[in-house]
Amino acid sequence: MQRVHSSLESGFSLSRIAFGLWRLTDWGYSPQERLALFEQMLDLGVTTFDLADIYGDYRCEQFFGEALRLKPALRSRMEIVSKCSIRLAGEASGARINHYDTSPAHVRRAVETSLRDMGIEHMDLLLLHRPDPLMDADALAQVLEQLVAEGKVKHLGVSNYLSQQTALLQSRLSRPLLVNQIEVSLLQSQPMFDGQLDYCQQQRVIPMAWSPFAGGRLFAGEDGDAVRVQACLRSLCEARDLDPRHGVMQLALAWLLKHPSQMVPVLGSGNPERLVAALGALQMELDREEWFELLRAGRGRDVD
Repeated sequence: MQRVHSSLESGFSLSRIAFGLWRLTDWGYSPQERLALFEQMLDLGVTTFDLADIYGDYRCEQFFGEALRLKPALRSRMEIVSKCSIRLAGEASGARINHYDTSPAHVRRAVETSLRDMGIEHMDLLLLHRPDPLMDADALAQVLEQLVAEGKVKHLGVSNYLSQQTALLQSRLSRPLLVNQIEVSLLQSQPMFDGQLDYCQQQRVIPMAWSPFAGGRLFAGEDGDAVRVQACLRSLCEARDLDPRHGVMQLALAWLLKHPSQMVPVLGSGNPERLVAALGALQMELDREEWFELLRAGRGRDVD
């Protein structure tokens, strides 16, 4: 399996495709079945596991930890990514309304709760899940530095941050922000034009792409944009003699993987066959005109 290595922090790398666990509680797997799936992904070279405190109504990390405790030795083969800063209303968070919270007290409490729920001593990468308009960059940076110094977090990043928001937090930190996890797909190509991916390349930040299949719209969406992209993907499958069951998915991923920012798509399927098929994208290379053909389908217009 290919890897993406950080040029900002020696020793930090992610698998070329990450395993997203935001639907882990929906898959109906027993702890033993979850463990078997995790082990299968590791054996295939997918070592980056993506979670967040809020996933599964604050239960995904518990489900993950329940499985990992069955075979703790697997921990050494993983990069565990988690996120905090969103608080969802309800008993689990004690919040009255959905809101963002990057206060030092909340960030520390969230990290320590995640570590306890997953049964691990540290997370390899902590991401701030969403930009907080009330973020005190100095106070946030201080608690992040403390968590790293305490060994509870190895590396830092952000998620869904615009370039200037990332730059603000980076200006207060002594260590680099290594990742920005953002939504990118054939139906969400705006980060390629609004400066987000340019900033990633400029600052050598690794972009992780969530929802690379546009929430399933690339396969079953009935809106005009989705239908247009589906037709283009099927046409390319036919030209390449690919089985469209898997070829559509592989081409959509190959389109992301070709971007020079070294994007890491996050796949969130609990179907092992589908996950294995998706990895075929790593052996696929789109030429420039095929890439722009798909871009045109996604945007609904030619380049100027």
